[in-house]
Amino acid sequence: MRLKALTLAAAGLAAMSIATSALAQKKYDPGADDKEIKVGAIHPYSGPASAYGTIGKAIGAYFDKVNAEGGVNGRKIKYIALDDGYNPAKTVEQARKLVEEEETLVVFNPLGTPPNTAIQKYMNQKKVPHLFVATGATKWGDPKNFPWTMGWQPTYQAEGQIYAAYILEHKPNAKIAILYQNDDYGKDYLKGFEDGLGDKGKTMIVSKISYEVTDPTIDSQMVSLKASGADVFFNITTPKFAAQAIKKAADIGWKPLHFLNNVSASVSSVMTPAGLENGVGLITSNYIKDPTDPQWANDKGYKDWVEWMKKYYPSGNLGDAFNVYGYNVAQGLVHVLKQAGDNLTRENIMKQAASLDMTLPMLLPGVNVKTSADDFYPIEREQLARFDGKTWVLFGKVYGR
Repeated sequence: MRLKALTLAAAGLAAMSIATSALAQKKYDPGADDKEIKVGAIHPYSGPASAYGTIGKAIGAYFDKVNAEGGVNGRKIKYIALDDGYNPAKTVEQARKLVEEEETLVVFNPLGTPPNTAIQKYMNQKKVPHLFVATGATKWGDPKNFPWTMGWQPTYQAEGQIYAAYILEHKPNAKIAILYQNDDYGKDYLKGFEDGLGDKGKTMIVSKISYEVTDPTIDSQMVSLKASGADVFFNITTPKFAAQAIKKAADIGWKPLHFLNNVSASVSSVMTPAGLENGVGLITSNYIKDPTDPQWANDKGYKDWVEWMKKYYPSGNLGDAFNVYGYNVAQGLVHVLKQAGDNLTRENIMKQAASLDMTLPMLLPGVNVKTSADDFYPIEREQLARFDGKTWVLFGKVYGR
């Protein structure tokens, strides 16, 4: 009996050892192995939204830093970033290349609402993480129907609602004119803004004009908007057209209370080309530390960012907030990859992305990154800011949850 007991104990220990070994085994999907993690990306390095191209370059520069310091859990990141020119048909082509030819573990931070809309179903059918997409459209937070797609920044609808709340409180008799890009991006902002105004919006909005991303200018739209008699202007545009709108408003002597969507609030890419003096008084929202804001001069997060820019992205503009965006979102992915450990399956990547609770050094105080299995909106807090001719000056409370 004693021999039998010893035999059973030995067998039990062996079984435990096998189970422990199985748990410790590394798991990989295409795009990952003992030495490397392939990360795919799609950005508009050319075309009408090329001002955003620096985001992709900043992400690559951050991965260079990570690799120089030993990689993620001993693995180097191989970053494969392709250009789609902000053309959804090209985005589809590039997504297929990344998934089927390059076999990247994830497609990370592809930029733009129309481009991402074009590949969302494909990415989910292929069950490849479509992760931290660079657009604030509300549709990126739908884990029930699209469990492989997750957003990053605050939603356009939430941002639109913040501007609406400010107008209702501070200018309740406003006559509002709106310029918006005629696609899902522009319409998402518009919906949030109109929802925020509620029934009052029916009388407050006096003019609503769209433009196409292929239009050379929006001059005629601006003239029409001024003619409406509006004293408030909501400028829902990508950088090229944002700069045009700000400059044209000044040229025609139109001085409404001007709201500019956050995705076009870069000082170097938008405000400077528009003429810094023409942007004085504009209001936007923010959730990242603006590199042109002097209040961060002695902030450790900002100092570290400047040091990184000078070493790893010296050709990048230190005044461009898009380079802060790229730095932040790259840190987000590295955090996910670290959490994933040796289980580098696509399923585990999404599981880790859906269990974040952290802050990042270049997010504004009070802004965090938090997700769960049923909350695919990582960043949901932001603060209003007013342009003073040099930088965006934060004011008021932090909105969001």
